[in-house]
Amino acid sequence: MVQVPDRSIRICADRGGTFCDVHASYPDPEDPNERKDIIVKLLSQDTANYDDAPTEGIRRVLEIVTGEKIPRGTVLDTSKIDYIRLSTTVATNALLERKGHRHALLITKGFKDLLLIGNQSRPRIFDLNIRRPNPLYSEVVEVDERVTLVGYISDPKAEENAIQWNEDGTIHRGYRGPGWDGEGDAEGPGDIVRGISGEAVRILKRPDLEVVRRDLQRLYDAGYRSLAVVLVHSYTFPEHETQIGSLAREVGFTQVSASSQLLPMIKMVPRGVSSTADAYLTPILRDYLDGFFHGFDAKLKDGRIQSPRVEFMGSDGGLLDLNNFSGLKSILSGPAGGVVGYALTSWDKERKYPIIGLDVGGTSTDVSRFDGRYEVVYETTTAGVTIQSPQLDINTVAAGGGSCLTFRNGLFLAGPESAGAQPGPACYRKGGPLAVTDANLLLGRLIPDYFPKIFGKSEKEPLDAEASRVAFEKVAKEINESHEMSLDLDEIVYGFIKVANETMCRPIRALTEARGYSTGKHVAYELQEPSSTFYSAQTHRSLVARLDKLTNDVKAELKRQGFEGDRVSVERMLNMRFEGTDTALMVLPHKDDGDGTEDFEAAFRRVYKAEFGFLLDTKGIIVDDIKVRGIGKTFDNLGESVYSEVGRLEKKPVAHERADSTYSVYFDKVGRVGDTPVFLLDNLAVGDEVTGPAMIIDDTQTVVVVPGARAVLTSKHLYITLAEDK
Repeated sequence: MVQVPDRSIRICADRGGTFCDVHASYPDPEDPNERKDIIVKLLSQDTANYDDAPTEGIRRVLEIVTGEKIPRGTVLDTSKIDYIRLSTTVATNALLERKGHRHALLITKGFKDLLLIGNQSRPRIFDLNIRRPNPLYSEVVEVDERVTLVGYISDPKAEENAIQWNEDGTIHRGYRGPGWDGEGDAEGPGDIVRGISGEAVRILKRPDLEVVRRDLQRLYDAGYRSLAVVLVHSYTFPEHETQIGSLAREVGFTQVSASSQLLPMIKMVPRGVSSTADAYLTPILRDYLDGFFHGFDAKLKDGRIQSPRVEFMGSDGGLLDLNNFSGLKSILSGPAGGVVGYALTSWDKERKYPIIGLDVGGTSTDVSRFDGRYEVVYETTTAGVTIQSPQLDINTVAAGGGSCLTFRNGLFLAGPESAGAQPGPACYRKGGPLAVTDANLLLGRLIPDYFPKIFGKSEKEPLDAEASRVAFEKVAKEINESHEMSLDLDEIVYGFIKVANETMCRPIRALTEARGYSTGKHVAYELQEPSSTFYSAQTHRSLVARLDKLTNDVKAELKRQGFEGDRVSVERMLNMRFEGTDTALMVLPHKDDGDGTEDFEAAFRRVYKAEFGFLLDTKGIIVDDIKVRGIGKTFDNLGESVYSEVGRLEKKPVAHERADSTYSVYFDKVGRVGDTPVFLLDNLAVGDEVTGPAMIIDDTQTVVVVPGARAVLTSKHLYITLAEDK
């Protein structure tokens, strides 16, 4: 038994669609100033042996560190844990595979089909058989309520004709523009209030809450427990959504995704779709998190300063506590962790080489680009669902190690269906379907003797290559019967790999060539408010005042999370567009603008010109939203960059005699290489250079070095140079 100091174990876990990886560090018992690392890899789902993979992984970590035997099912003592940081693809895969929670949509009367109609975009305009993705919600209920905005944003005298307000929020002078009824304070009857954005809102009809209650009760009796509430103009007037949300919770609904709380931004369609996505995914995420916390003592969830911290990776690359983590913010939780990781380990501030990140998982593949700053987008489309929420710019496709391989209508297909971890690919010994992992196994790219032996009922059996072979021979027979030319098994298996590779390469082109490119820190908290005002010298002052208030609120929240002083930086942004257009850009002014003040207009014009190639100089500029993001830093870099290290290293060729074994591996254009050397990464030294064909293996990865490529081991990387394809 080892004496471990309280709150000294730091744990990070990534629960993917197929595997769960757990990394832990703890004080070295022989030298408390140094820390030791542990890596545990296990299946994300193995219900015959454990309920939750991260919990099981952490149990194994605690056993290793403390030297104590901890039986499965024991509520884990968290006194030795400093923090747990968790990223998960639970929501990502639920969206990709359409396995979210059944929910209903409540929307303003007359807008029942709004989210079905969408924004009328036609990404495949020449496709002869267009299949529109089904909406996420299962039922729609219309709420007989209506509010409208006073005046017209396109009125050339909009500011002059607008309602003038007293400081206490009462009306000083009514509306005097086009459509004014000549008597009241607006174009017609109805109570008038000032919205969050400063716009005047006229209430045409308030909801009859008794009618709404009856509708909610009917939904509840039908088995619904999750709702999305989307009302017209709720971004600036959220009162009706708030009332309905409170009523729904009284009835018994456990999840209410109100668009005004999730995303107080103009544009009803993306705001509505985002709310349905949250109602679709948050219950799935909460069920998972409830199961996770169930395995630990109560201290882990109470959130007190003396308790271990639990933080979740958000889609924007930031860490969120339990209260701020939701389905909408977790869609790219797993992929975002990968982006933050490779940006920190691969970016060179001197050379500034742009980096392409390719994160191939068991269920999906995620592609991103980093050139010194995280690229955050505010509207993305994932699995046919357009979501408005801050996310790192990551392209995700349903292709990975678990992607099912099928032959249909004369075509080799890889995905989008996934074998997942339960049952997993055929080689996982659970009767699963043929998958990419089976193909790599038969081609020799995975070696059962070196692969984790975590399969079968005992969790101690290796990969089953024979099951993969039997399944592929069945498919090969079907393929050869439909072709005049007979293909051998290796050619067929590699054909599926090429199809999967092509699927994974598409998002690389989308992030590079399609945008004109040739082929540290974490965001802890942010606040946003709607604005809807013209940008001018007069409004600049009021916008800056609102930014100052949000800045103070953000810093206060970061202080609560333990970040102060030079560990905190702030980004202040305006969501701006030209009058008469509907494309807004979130603008972060550069530090060299003008005399150092925040010149958002110059920054907006610069970004707009770069994005679209022209400017609308005769149009005014409208600010739709204001946003402040606070960034709490744990550390900035990991020391010398890999490029500098490779440049100064004296490279030492590694002889084949140092290989741990040899194996038969199939390579494109070469075929089978029966004596491919297999090197253990732990047995290589810094500066060692391995020339392909070869394989390099450690406890968590198998690296295939193709013929002609060279792999150099550095202090923190395996640096691979590919041969030019002539």
